[in-house]
Amino acid sequence: MRQFYLFGLIYLCALTAGKADPSPLAYAENFEIQNYLTHKLLTVKNISHNSSRTYRYALVPRGQEIPSLPDDISIIRTPVRRVIAMETVFIGYLDALDELDSIVGAATVHLISEPSVRERSQNGEIRSIQIGQSLDIESVLLLEPDLILTSISGDPAFDIPPKLLRSGLPVVITAGYMERHPLARSEWIKFIGAFFDASEKAEQVFDKCSRNYEMLTQLTASLSARPSVFSGAPHSGAWYVASGDSFTARAIHDAGGHYVWAEGTGQNGLHLDTERVLLKAADADYWIHPTHYRSLAELFGAEPRFDKFRATRIGQVYNNTKQVGPSGGNNIWERGIVRPDEVLADLIKVFHPELMPQHELIFYEQIQ
Repeated sequence: MRQFYLFGLIYLCALTAGKADPSPLAYAENFEIQNYLTHKLLTVKNISHNSSRTYRYALVPRGQEIPSLPDDISIIRTPVRRVIAMETVFIGYLDALDELDSIVGAATVHLISEPSVRERSQNGEIRSIQIGQSLDIESVLLLEPDLILTSISGDPAFDIPPKLLRSGLPVVITAGYMERHPLARSEWIKFIGAFFDASEKAEQVFDKCSRNYEMLTQLTASLSARPSVFSGAPHSGAWYVASGDSFTARAIHDAGGHYVWAEGTGQNGLHLDTERVLLKAADADYWIHPTHYRSLAELFGAEPRFDKFRATRIGQVYNNTKQVGPSGGNNIWERGIVRPDEVLADLIKVFHPELMPQHELIFYEQIQ
């Protein structure tokens, strides 16, 4: 009888080993997690504009035999212990997962906001990693990372060089920045958490955030009076305008605002000059995210015509720069990505202060 039971168990395992149990996702569209008996399979898509390539990663527990897998799947042993973060956004996820101690290397360390990471980078516990073509692969090899987190923007000055991808190091390409919903970006904590065997913790963090976010949207869902809003500022003569189905537009809508370019679609947005933005947004009620500017004097110094915007004349210009550090690091790109509910609360306070009388701005400040 015992032999029959063992044979049946072995047969069942063999029968189900090739079947995947997908982890459900509520908002994220650019990754998926499939659970097999021998490993987790993570698939990443839409890594950059106009890209159709996908990347697959098999997360195999340490000490377990590596299953037979296609050659295009990268193997990552879990839980990971030594991590290199090539962008500051990963600091926010690792912080929320209580995994900051795993960081052994980081790029653009001067732009990191998290105090403990900055301190460890200053005392040498975390090595500063070069970006783009300046990256020294030998120094990365010496760190013996279990995981290198990065993404691809299409700009070789910032992206990891192809030689790193060919090095055999555990490079994992993410696509969170390509998501169009704030909660979709937050949900990437489930992707990061899988590498640490911390899926339960990731679920808890995301569930709390999503409940808060959805509750806040109920405050603005039935509003008939929505102030008009535009965002951004010109850089090198061109003003990037996000489309109406973008991350920015969604945040404005959920906060009870009307985005001036709400009718536009497409991932690439628009690149306009100041004259065309003035034609469209001159009478808008609010101006948010004017790049790095933190005073009206700086704005007018860069472009005198900015005083033609109604938003500047009535003092309704806000930037997400309240937590910018001395070197330019901004916590909204760390904690704010993981906790868009806090960002949404700020925006509701800006557009509809009567709905959030007790809330104090966390990431935003009024430009004066």
